[in-house]
Amino acid sequence: MTTRTPWTRQQLLIASELYCRIPFGRITSRHPEIIRLAAMIGRSPAGLSMKMGNIASLDPAITSTGRRGLGNASNADRAMWEEMTSNWENFAIESQEALTDFGLVEGAQEHEPGAEDSFDETPRSGTDRPVLSTTRVGQDFFRLAVLSAYNYRCCITGLSVPRLLIASHIIPWRLNQETRVNPRNGLSLNALHDKAFDAGFLTVDESFKVRVSEAYREDAFFSNTILAYHGKPISLPEKFSPDPDFLAYHREHIFVG
Repeated sequence: MTTRTPWTRQQLLIASELYCRIPFGRITSRHPEIIRLAAMIGRSPAGLSMKMGNIASLDPAITSTGRRGLGNASNADRAMWEEMTSNWENFAIESQEALTDFGLVEGAQEHEPGAEDSFDETPRSGTDRPVLSTTRVGQDFFRLAVLSAYNYRCCITGLSVPRLLIASHIIPWRLNQETRVNPRNGLSLNALHDKAFDAGFLTVDESFKVRVSEAYREDAFFSNTILAYHGKPISLPEKFSPDPDFLAYHREHIFVG
């Protein structure tokens, strides 16, 4: 009788982190990054991809659409999911430390070339972590988790040019430390619509439809490139759907109407 080797905490951290940054439809034992990390952590590609499938079965964004993942999640998988989703920042840091402990290069590998993050701010509050590299870990995790959830496409226009995509915060990075790294606080937007979203010229309503401010409706370029999407639904992600409470905050406090 074959005895299964239990997954260690570090292995679970890495499997969960990898689940966050690989699009759901690409989770397969043939994926190059799954093959690479499986070898590094002492697991088979099939075993790692199956573990990621078990993690998917715990994701409400997956199960709410009728997909089930593999459905063999262990108690340890459930505990890791709860830990991850209750403190995204700490999870990002611990999973990066686990990658480093296994000798993996710093920073996630699964991303589209040139995909940029959405921040140009460094922490200013005394409660922020003092080490910039730690902040960068959270930024990189957020960027890859959000963009991969939307399959590297702008959720408004469908643009799929990685260099023009940004993981945009719904509640701004500077305003709420608890939501900074939470991928449900993100939208995949092209650079123009990211700026418009941050400035409050557009938002997303309760039905996940675009709502555009009338502030510049007389401007031809604004009308053609931004106002034209008013009332159109965004493309929802495969996982980490935007939190309705975060969107409500954006509508109430950032959108200029």
